[in-house]
Amino acid sequence: MREEIWFLSILAAIGSGLIAGVFYAFSTFVMKALARLPAREGIVAMQSINIAVINPAFLGVFVGTAIACAATMLLTVLRWESPRSIFLCVGALFYLVGTFGVTMWCNVPLNNVLAKLEPNAADSALAWNDYVRRWTLWNHCRAIAALIATILMLLPR
Repeated sequence: MREEIWFLSILAAIGSGLIAGVFYAFSTFVMKALARLPAREGIVAMQSINIAVINPAFLGVFVGTAIACAATMLLTVLRWESPRSIFLCVGALFYLVGTFGVTMWCNVPLNNVLAKLEPNAADSALAWNDYVRRWTLWNHCRAIAALIATILMLLPR
């Protein structure tokens, strides 16, 4: 395997693994903890998290991994060399569609709705419960996709 593909696939695997861990943490205990709070407090906390996550440290890894996956897939297709090439392409697709895509198409729209929710409104508890259920479901999907991407990127040559 050529050096640039090897290097990009390692970067993509590391990034996918980091993102899988972040999303796993949210699915297994952060959202559960927020759901245990009174609705008003959970809403305010998640609104704050959604603002705080927009930072170079997180976005650098999240978006950088998408770029590394896209580049890995492109170079792998252009320089198809071994049976491992299919694992790299499929791994990149898992991250690009199952992690990055699900975030953009599912979690971010839910976050945008939550951002407009008034924590003290009469119907906020119902909206919050629906948000937690739907957001966590999609978060499970993107965590699993990032984990699968990591594994596929690291399969032996």
